[in-house]
Amino acid sequence: MDRRPGPSVRLRLTVSYALFLVVAGSLLLAIVWLFLLRYVPAEAVTVRGREFSDGTIGPGLFVPGRNDLWRAFAPKAFASLVFLLLLGLAGGWFLAGRMLAPLTRITEATREAAGGALGHRIRLPGRGDEFRELADSFDSMLARLEAHVAEQQRFAANASHELRTPLAITQTMLEVARSDPSRDPGELIERLHLMNARAIDLTEALLLLSRSDQRAFTSEPVDLSLAAEEAAESLLELAERRGVAVEVSGDAAPASGSYALLLQLAVNLLHNAIVHNLPEGGLVRVATGVDAGDAYLIVENTGKVLAPQLVATLTERFQRGSGRTRTDHVGIGLGLAIADSIARAHDGSLTLAPREGGGLAATVRLPAAS
Repeated sequence: MDRRPGPSVRLRLTVSYALFLVVAGSLLLAIVWLFLLRYVPAEAVTVRGREFSDGTIGPGLFVPGRNDLWRAFAPKAFASLVFLLLLGLAGGWFLAGRMLAPLTRITEATREAAGGALGHRIRLPGRGDEFRELADSFDSMLARLEAHVAEQQRFAANASHELRTPLAITQTMLEVARSDPSRDPGELIERLHLMNARAIDLTEALLLLSRSDQRAFTSEPVDLSLAAEEAAESLLELAERRGVAVEVSGDAAPASGSYALLLQLAVNLLHNAIVHNLPEGGLVRVATGVDAGDAYLIVENTGKVLAPQLVATLTERFQRGSGRTRTDHVGIGLGLAIADSIARAHDGSLTLAPREGGGLAATVRLPAAS
């Protein structure tokens, strides 16, 4: 925004300090005049000395009048006010510079951040005051902004890579088919269909992730138990095909938010639990309820023993747990990331923990609705 240049804050503070001193000095002189000189006669008074018996006269007494005192006092008072003005300007300029020095550092840091230097920090020394609280808040904001930008850059790079993969495979298959006209087109069409479905799934996941990150939804009463039951019904065929039993139990878990997003959260957790399970005889347990003012949804599944270091990275975008993913379902690496984003968009949390006997326990906690 273009603004007309104006006087600096330091100059305005300096003038304010100087004017304050001059006004204070003027008030002090006015008090002296009103409360002291008002009792002095306007004209001078001369008292004749005592006359002795030998005819001599003693020393007399001269009492100056108010006018005499004013003529002697006015130049000194004017000089004092000029001195106070000069002292206020010099001292005010120095004090204003000292007081505004932290603000200058904050301004420089803001300009560097606007230029893209998000790694710069103010780190203002000294005890806590308003300027230091502002500097610390700005440093915290820069740290969060830097982390967010780095995350977005990684996300953009990973998304580009993930989207490029099915397109590159499609391009390769088309080139092979063009070079070999006798090749069976049925196999090519089937593989192209799979690659196209994978690209569509990835695009839809990216759109859903963006929607949850921006909190672009309208809140309404939602029961997590109903969302869990609907998610289990929609994935029942997948669970039966993989030989995984799904058990849904628990009480009502009233929350507030978008039913569509919370249903997608439950679907993602259940889908992840079904796909990353034992080859045979797998089990998924789903529980809902209210505890300590939070509505919770817990999804536990059997499977291989997971290292805590691996579990800590599963909510990262495009992160796939190596050793857990079956070859017939690679996935796009966004299921748990989307679930975590949806939970945070509803002021909740998603916690992942490895189970002792193998598998994963995912716990979603949202503020319970009355």
